[in-house]
Amino acid sequence: MTLINHALRAGHARMPAAAASAVTALVAGGGGALGSAVLEALLAPRQFAHVRVLATRPLHAAVQGLETVIVETFDDALVPTEPPIADIALIVFDRKRHANGRELAFLRPAPEALAPLAAWLHRRGVRALIVVLPHSPAGLPDALKAGLASLDEQAVAALGFEQLVFVRSAQPPSNIRARQWLQRLADGLLAQMRIMVASTNQPVRAAKVARFVVELAAQLGASAHGTRVAPPELVWQAAQMRDPAALVEAWLAARELPAINAPRMRL
Repeated sequence: MTLINHALRAGHARMPAAAASAVTALVAGGGGALGSAVLEALLAPRQFAHVRVLATRPLHAAVQGLETVIVETFDDALVPTEPPIADIALIVFDRKRHANGRELAFLRPAPEALAPLAAWLHRRGVRALIVVLPHSPAGLPDALKAGLASLDEQAVAALGFEQLVFVRSAQPPSNIRARQWLQRLADGLLAQMRIMVASTNQPVRAAKVARFVVELAAQLGASAHGTRVAPPELVWQAAQMRDPAALVEAWLAARELPAINAPRMRL
């Protein structure tokens, strides 16, 4: 079954609504800029019953409300009586950073480990999975320049998650233009001055993308089963909004999305 087949299933059976406050979320890849922002966004509103993170060794500085799950390999077999490790998992691919020593303890998933990690999570009882690419196209490793390998995505989709979402790197739509001709002229002049950095590579803020991803995790349980792909334009649009809740709700329900308001370019 292809990704398209799985995506078509998203409009069929609906999952019973469940309060996000009763859900356990787990993050794989919490050490980078985007991963740490996702963890902060998960912990801040106390929407989830438990927030867990995969680590390769114990964290020296514990964060209030954050539970650490130590993992060394994805080959271990699931014990039938073992409770699920989480209801929803988020795999965050990100660039390595060394803000402090704590980041080194977090599991940093490699692109080639996507399928084994997803299979391990599925064996551990995870029902929903969100795979998040770096928030900026400039931050993509070579293995992710064209998105994850299609075979890996197909392998993850075939595992049988009730809900699966691939979140692409944020990129603005190419057809956004200001309404006033003077603003369009100003945008054109400013774009010429910024020619050294392509507009598609100008990064959005990691915290903004993290807010979108966490809102997606909070609303996903009440949406239809199936596989979805959050396109780059949707992620970019969410990063322009103060609160992406309405956008996420409309997208999950396959309704018309709110209008895009392009931010004005300034010197």
